Formats: sequence, C-alpha cells, structure tokens
Amino acid sequence: MMEKLFFYFLENMALIIALMFLGLKAKEVLLQKFEKLFSSFWVYPLFVTILTLIVMYNPLGYEGMKIDLRAVPLFFVAYAGGWRLGILSGIIPLIFRVYLGGPTVLIGIIQTIILPICFGAFFKHKQKDTHHPILNLSKMMFYFIIFEIIQSVWMYFSTEATVLITVLVFIFACIAAWSMGLIFNDVHRSLNMINQLEMLSYQDAMTLLPNIRYFKEKLQKMAEQKDPFAIAMIDVDYFKKYNDANGHPKGDVVLRTIGNILSDSCGAGDFVARYGGEEFIMCFQKNSLQQVSDITERLRKSVEVYIFEGEETQPGGFLTISIGVSFSKPEKSMEAIIEEADKALYQSKKNGRNRVTIYKEG
Repeated sequence: MMEKLFFYFLENMALIIALMFLGLKAKEVLLQKFEKLFSSFWVYPLFVTILTLIVMYNPLGYEGMKIDLRAVPLFFVAYAGGWRLGILSGIIPLIFRVYLGGPTVLIGIIQTIILPICFGAFFKHKQKDTHHPILNLSKMMFYFIIFEIIQSVWMYFSTEATVLITVLVFIFACIAAWSMGLIFNDVHRSLNMINQLEMLSYQDAMTLLPNIRYFKEKLQKMAEQKDPFAIAMIDVDYFKKYNDANGHPKGDVVLRTIGNILSDSCGAGDFVARYGGEEFIMCFQKNSLQQVSDITERLRKSVEVYIFEGEETQPGGFLTISIGVSFSKPEKSMEAIIEEADKALYQSKKNGRNRVTIYKEG
C-alpha cells in the first residue's frame, strides 16, 4: 500500500511539474509571435484548467474519496494572479469533480478547489512594475504550507483518509508547488531579460529617447499603411561651440533637456527619437501644413526661451534649434521623406538658424 501511494503521488507531482514546464516554455518561445494571444485574460485560466483536469483524470480512489494534487495549480494561479484567475480556473474542475461523484463530493470541492483558490487569492502576490512578475518563493511556500496544514488536518478528521495519505499529500503537494514557483520565476526572468535587451536595442542610452532604428521601423509601418504624417528634423544650433565653451557633460545635459521638451510636446500618435549627435527627428501624425507649422514653431520658441546653463556663450546669447519639415505623400518612400526634411533643415541653417523651414518641391 505504501509503495502504491508513494508512486501515485510521485506521478501526480511529476505531471504537474512537467505540464507547468512545457506550458511556460511554450510561452517563452511563442510570446514574440503571438503576443496578443498570451496577453488575453482567458489564456492562463484555460492552461491551469487543462492542467488541473489532467491531474484529476485518474484520481486515487479511497473509501469513496477522489484524491489527487489538484489543489496545487489552483492555489498557484490564485496566488500569482488573484481572484478572477483563480475562480475562472476552478469552474470546470469543480464541475468535473461533481461528475466524478462519490460520497465526499462536497467536502472534496471545498477542501481541494474552493479553499486553495480562496487562500491563494487572499495572500495574492503583489505585482511589481514588471511585465512578467517574479514570485517571492519563500513567502509563497509559507502561505502554501499553512494552507496544506489546514487542508490535511481537515481532511484527516472529516474523511476516511489515513495519516499516511495526508502526509504523502502534504509532502508531494509542497514539492510540486515549490517546483512550479521555480519554473515560473525562471521563465519570467528570461522573458524580462529579453524585454530589457529589446528595450535597450531601441533606446538611445544618453537621452533615453528611442533611437533612429526604432523610429524608422515605426515610420516604415506608417508609410506602408499610407497613413499621412509629417517629419521634422531638428538640430541644435552651434552645439560644438557650446561644448567647447562649457564641456561635454553640460552638452549632454542640453541634449537630454531638449529631448524632454520634444517628448513632452508629442501629441497622440506623435513620436520623437534621437537621430544622432545633436540632431533629433520627430513624426507628427498630421498632414495639415498650418497645424505642423504651429507645433514646430512652438517647439523652436520653447527651446529659445528655456534657460540653459552657459548659453550666454552662444551667438546671440541663447541656445536655439533649427527645424526642417517635410510631408508624406503616397508615392514617397520613408527615406525620401526624411531626406526632404533634412534638406529643409539645411535651408534653416543656411538662412540664419533658429527657424523652421517647410520643404517645397524644387
């Protein structure tokens, strides 16, 4: 009997761990291709429901009881995701337990479905500001052990379960819960690292604005969809003189400050990036000449009136920017539109700087 019980719970535990591993690894591999799928609220309850049903499919029958480790995944999803995920994950297992029947249906539902969901959700893991949360396993196991003690004592005194059965359930359930937490954290650390590396690959390290790679990828999609937009190329006037007079650290502060001014001015759908050196590039999801002219003129004035440390060394005593603007047309490529904005910027600098020039054909 001892050997049969041991191998049954060992099989149950191994099944939970294997399915958890496969499910989260599938998420890690497929997330980039099917991000919308994995962001859907119903995916996680569906996965836990399937996992729980597989564990429940061949329960250990003892004195009319149906014994298995179904409480482990239900506690885990409620602890990691809260009430809604826990309740949604428990509906079908509850119905299936009713279908299995037996004299202990009600107490089995309360002890192994309702109780773990309530216990896990009540002590729910508090999310930190990360897309893929990392669980505090020590805290999770502390709450899970308390739950298992309550469940084991209740099961022993309210059913025909022996001391051997309750002890084995306790031991293997704790190992399964700990293993689920380890797998969960391992995969989520990997996903967070991928997200961080991806973010760094699209971000300018000095200004923390998006870089030109990100800008061009986003702009290319707009150009392919024939969405109307305007491009503004922005250059800091006499920036080399400022650096020579004040030093590169203060020059970096100037670039970060101008980056913030440009970023704060972005409306819905607009975006900005550092083009390189002292140049920035902006995209406005607008095709109105008057509207874009007004916005870029406001940007020029915002930089002109801002008090930068050491700007008195600049020609005229102020630190300023020059701007060149071009508008999209269905027949124009993304590169052509950027080139036109660059030509307009050149005209602004040629005509005295601290001005906005709209590109005109010819």
